[in-house]
Amino acid sequence: MAVYGSRVPSADDLEDDVEADLSRLRQLVGNSRHLTDVESLELVGLHRNTATRLATARTDRGDPERIDRLSQALARSHQAIYGRRLRDRGAVRRFFVESFPAAVWIHRQQVGLAAVSLLGPAIVIGAWLAVSPEAVEVSAPAYVREAYIETDFEAYYSSQPAAQFASQVFFNNVLVAIQAFALGVLLCLPTIWVLVRNGALLGMAGGLFTAAGRWQQFWGLITPHGLLEIAAITVAGGAGLALGWSLIAPGDRTRTAALREEGQRSVTVVLGLIGVFAVAAVIEGFVTGTALPTVIRVSIGVLALSGFGAWILTLGPAAVARGVSGRLGTAPAQHP
Repeated sequence: MAVYGSRVPSADDLEDDVEADLSRLRQLVGNSRHLTDVESLELVGLHRNTATRLATARTDRGDPERIDRLSQALARSHQAIYGRRLRDRGAVRRFFVESFPAAVWIHRQQVGLAAVSLLGPAIVIGAWLAVSPEAVEVSAPAYVREAYIETDFEAYYSSQPAAQFASQVFFNNVLVAIQAFALGVLLCLPTIWVLVRNGALLGMAGGLFTAAGRWQQFWGLITPHGLLEIAAITVAGGAGLALGWSLIAPGDRTRTAALREEGQRSVTVVLGLIGVFAVAAVIEGFVTGTALPTVIRVSIGVLALSGFGAWILTLGPAAVARGVSGRLGTAPAQHP
């Protein structure tokens, strides 16, 4: 049944559609390095339509000139699409080889301050509890301390199936890191508080185990994942301090420009740390609470921390020397 006012498209109409699509395809290919997500999807769709039209034209032995136009357009769009995917993979590689290590290295002073904020309270409180029975007595009721040392601490690491536990640990750690980073914009103080609080909790746990003569058990459980975890939280805290300091002392920049620049760099740090926290969570879920010998579990933790340190200390200074800013969304460094 015909619809009132409608008509069957003519051959000229169909040809106009093809030419319009080819024109749009050429436009997208010419701007392929700067396409939005919507335009990228449009490019892929037009590429597929052109491939279908070319296959039909060849089957029907159509106009050779039209087949040639379709073939050329298809070849260019193929290069744009798959060449872009290669560039995207290159961008991922640059992020982990250049941008992230450079951003952490540029923040090294703030990371040092964050380390003092976290490890300082841990050492002070841990040492105080380890040598002072009075401090142990006031830290918590005796039954709470006994349950924590005898069962709760170790049971925590085998309280859930490994995969589920690793997932939970990962999200908890990322949340702490985001807090340490994001709260830095409030002039650094909330970030320092997050670090001091976590350091105090770590020191209290270590001090209680040491006072009870169980320090080997504590370090045997905390070291496999904790070394990498603490390093990552410290780096996130450094990013937060850099963010806050850009408002306190922007230098010769406006505060808006300084906050934008440090924000881009700090986001690079936090995104890179997601992978680090994933590794720490896997270790915590599949290594820490297992029956592996303590020396093997501890060695895994030391190796993980050593790998992270080598990654930053080897690649970071070299990337900065090449002009990598570590700021998310900026152009990659120009290599000689």
